[in-house]
Amino acid sequence: MLLREVGNMYSRRNVSFCLILILCISTVACASLFGNYGRIESSDEVTQAFEGYQVNPQYLYYVSGPHINPSAIMGLDRDYHLDPSSLWREVDMTPAVLREIVRGMMAQVLGKHTGLYGFNILDDNGRPIGVWYSILKARTFVQIKSDGTIRIDTPPLDLYETRGMNPFGSAT
Repeated sequence: MLLREVGNMYSRRNVSFCLILILCISTVACASLFGNYGRIESSDEVTQAFEGYQVNPQYLYYVSGPHINPSAIMGLDRDYHLDPSSLWREVDMTPAVLREIVRGMMAQVLGKHTGLYGFNILDDNGRPIGVWYSILKARTFVQIKSDGTIRIDTPPLDLYETRGMNPFGSAT
């Protein structure tokens, strides 16, 4: 009887050890899969910069969507390179061009009960690498690829074509 209890105790320890080992391996695997992703954080300062038509000379600017009323504007630090397979179009940005683009975007959201917002683009270490301007509904992700290029997907082309948007940019 005692031998059987000792055997069960070792069996439970082995199962516990295996479960902990699997959990550790899973955690390491997930960290390596998602470790090279940055994020986008809301910023009133970035919103004010876009709406004040301020162009940062350290950034290369890109737009997504129609030429006149794009879905989003992105400025990426010149030290970083955008994935060449992306659908972003580079724009030779000046305050006058930025004014025209921002006003076109504002015309798109007029009457749709939503607004435009600025965001900081951060790398996988939380360092700022660019800026983004769009409605909240325009979601994306920031991936730092192994060759050092940055992948930031464009928002959907039909971003403004939804019915009944609430103030946060999602359909009602």
